[in-house]
Amino acid sequence: MKRNLPILFLSVIISALTAFGVVKISDTRTVSIKNNESVPPVYKVNLSEQLYPDFTFAAENAVSSVVHVQVTKKGSERAYSIFDFFFGYGGQMPSPRQSSSGSGVIVKPDGYIVTNNHVIDGADEISVTLYNKKSYTAKLIGSDPVTDIALLKIEAENLPYLTFGDSDALRLGEWVLAIGNPYNLTSTITAGIVSAKARNIPGESSWSPDNFNFNQGENIEPQFKIESFIQTDAAVNPGNSGGALVNTRGELIGINTAIASRTGSFTGYSFAVPSSIAKKVVEDIIDFGSVQRALLGITMVDITGELAKEKNLLDTKGVYIVEVSKGGAADKAGIKPSDILISVNGNKVNSIPAVQEQINKFRPGDKISVEIIRDGKEKELKVLLDKRTPGIAGLKSIDSENINLFGARIRKASDELLKKYDLKQGIEVVSVEEGKFKSAGIRPGFVITHVNQYPVREPADILNIIERSRRSLLIEGQYSDKTVLYYGIGL
Repeated sequence: MKRNLPILFLSVIISALTAFGVVKISDTRTVSIKNNESVPPVYKVNLSEQLYPDFTFAAENAVSSVVHVQVTKKGSERAYSIFDFFFGYGGQMPSPRQSSSGSGVIVKPDGYIVTNNHVIDGADEISVTLYNKKSYTAKLIGSDPVTDIALLKIEAENLPYLTFGDSDALRLGEWVLAIGNPYNLTSTITAGIVSAKARNIPGESSWSPDNFNFNQGENIEPQFKIESFIQTDAAVNPGNSGGALVNTRGELIGINTAIASRTGSFTGYSFAVPSSIAKKVVEDIIDFGSVQRALLGITMVDITGELAKEKNLLDTKGVYIVEVSKGGAADKAGIKPSDILISVNGNKVNSIPAVQEQINKFRPGDKISVEIIRDGKEKELKVLLDKRTPGIAGLKSIDSENINLFGARIRKASDELLKKYDLKQGIEVVSVEEGKFKSAGIRPGFVITHVNQYPVREPADILNIIERSRRSLLIEGQYSDKTVLYYGIGL
């Protein structure tokens, strides 16, 4: 037995060494497999609570600054027909009053509220209900159909309000909240991400302003001049128009305006006017009574792969300048056709809407810097922005209140004249000389109420509409007999 002990001990030692060797070989093989380049690396993500977005601060901070805007329009009178005699009706028959609603955002503690122009368009009465359920009658301070922004005022103090954020600093994929009153569901909050910036809306009937006209089956095609929207996938429905788009810090970075839908309800995409544009419009209306719109004076196109190939361009960044208005701001600064515009005041621009957004932040007389590419080399130029060129519309200023347009002298209608005509707003045609107004048949004493179906309150409103019109103007208004008439003018 004793003779067998060394043999047994030796067997145990050999077995242990063998097992150890197998383990080492196994470890070596495992490492070699992990380092094999043919096996894709495995990444682990730490999904801690700190990585999830928290909307509570932004929602609670912003919701009390968003209001419910209710609009009432007087019913139009229907002239009697021969059938009225058979059925016992005579004279004029008023149609029911029309009501609609939307949203608004308090931007100053003393009662200034920004909303969409299409929310209050044609309104006879505007009322605003705050988050605390208090209601006020609102006064329309001014509106800008070009950007679809309007400014209201209520008599109140120390109101909760939102500060404008920097929409230029928004990043794709950044979380945002849409706050408004869809379908009269007050103070509704939805979340989404920024899907795109500087987005224009194609001229299709399926892309429509967000208002209650859709519930009535109407088909409206927006014709905004400044098309540089923030696109999000936050749910927006009829009634959200004029409401707030806020970032996670609770800053106002857009005014919800439109949805992409074939049904009139949200189907995945919504659009907001950037705060950089809305803020400037609001400040202009408060400071000047109308929007001060600057022009660069260029005709441009987006650069596609085909255009880059045709023009022998190195890449597709920027926008291609086709034409420069003679004597305009760009022309005076030395910008030439075939130049490529790549930035405005340090902000990169890669599309026409992006250029529109940047220029629309400035006023006539502002000096900006632009970067262009000419002959393959980058060049920086200083541009003194112009106002609208008078010759385009046959415009001449007579004095501070009177404007000569197309041979007619026009001015904002006085309160006495509006009361006499039973109108809320309008522009008086004071006199008519040779020109397009006279050729169309417009006579002195005519009060213009709408141009291209947009309400007008002062001459600047007509000029804004002319800027985005391509072929003609449809002018609506009335004389002292209160008969509504329409005139067409070619441009």
